[in-house]
Amino acid sequence: MNPNIKDQADKNWTLFLDRDGVINVETLGSYITNWNEFQFSEGAIDALQHLGEIFGTIVVVSNQRGVGRGIMSMESLKEINVQMVSNIAMAGGRINKVYCCTAVDDHDHNRKPNIGMAMQAQQDFPEIDFKRSVMVGNSLSDMEFGKRLAMRTVFLTSKHEPFMLPHDLIDEQYSSLQAFAKTFAHAEVM
Repeated sequence: MNPNIKDQADKNWTLFLDRDGVINVETLGSYITNWNEFQFSEGAIDALQHLGEIFGTIVVVSNQRGVGRGIMSMESLKEINVQMVSNIAMAGGRINKVYCCTAVDDHDHNRKPNIGMAMQAQQDFPEIDFKRSVMVGNSLSDMEFGKRLAMRTVFLTSKHEPFMLPHDLIDEQYSSLQAFAKTFAHAEVM
């Protein structure tokens, strides 16, 4: 059994985050098509401020098929991401970069659970070591994405019931990003 993430993670580790249902409230069966529809999940901004003190690099990897389907524009997606990152930064948190896959095809190299966005992140941040990385998401495709790269995985139960652990794809699970961040409450911050 692996030690808890909170006992391992430090500034040499990378935090990979899904967006919808992790950072913001997910609209099930629908897309967030503009900034006015974006609502941070309860406690997410505080969680990101805290997690930024622990992890050296924080990146978002998000499937955004709505662009490929013509439901929203690439400009709207960029505005949402810029506003999200800016609001997090104003609250003392940090996201180093946001990666989005707008492809409709499930076989696209960048569409999770495929690993293209992680490979882009590693090109941009060569210090990323996938064995010292955590993927936090609320779908099994997020968990599979992480496991394909030997990351530790954290499942958030924001849209699914909790899974019985141990689970092949899930190392830890919590109700929210805030609940995950609270596990580090007593961790040493370097």
